[in-house]
Amino acid sequence: MSGNNYFQRYFSLINNCLVAGTDSVLEEVADKIVRAASGGGKVILVGNGGSAAMASHVAVDLTKAAGIRAINFNEADLLTCLANDYGYEHWVAKALGFYSDPGDLVIVISSSGESKNILNGVSQAKAMKLDTITLSGFASDNALRKCGDVNLWVDSKSYNIVEMTHHIWLVAIVDFIIERRSASENLSHG
Repeated sequence: MSGNNYFQRYFSLINNCLVAGTDSVLEEVADKIVRAASGGGKVILVGNGGSAAMASHVAVDLTKAAGIRAINFNEADLLTCLANDYGYEHWVAKALGFYSDPGDLVIVISSSGESKNILNGVSQAKAMKLDTITLSGFASDNALRKCGDVNLWVDSKSYNIVEMTHHIWLVAIVDFIIERRSASENLSHG
């Protein structure tokens, strides 16, 4: 197998996942993020493993580049304390209980859509009446895909394809928010 053929197929697969009917949904997510920020809320991003790293990246980009307060729960002491005291499957719910405020927006990321800690976190967010965005992949009927106010799903069973699609969607949303704000400011000054 030639490397070129492999990579062409691989990048084509990612491209197909990226553009599969997402334009209006991605804009809806951007609107929810801006609406939460405009109302004084913050964005809370949560994931496991690679999705946790993605949550950190996007939280920083939202805060620094887009001017939208955003946090994630990747501190080792927080995660291990809550997991130890309440069980790993409940640490996200407990963190949301401690750190979220009315008007916040919760974005949860799980490639499989079956991570118990993420599902319990969404239940907690719903009990607190917080809007929730979910990102998942794998099975089209995964549990997480049914839970959010907006549910983004990647039609793939490959972790890397799912995670890279989620990551590109999220940073594209950040860039869309920045671009839209810039265009709006240019119109008001022009």
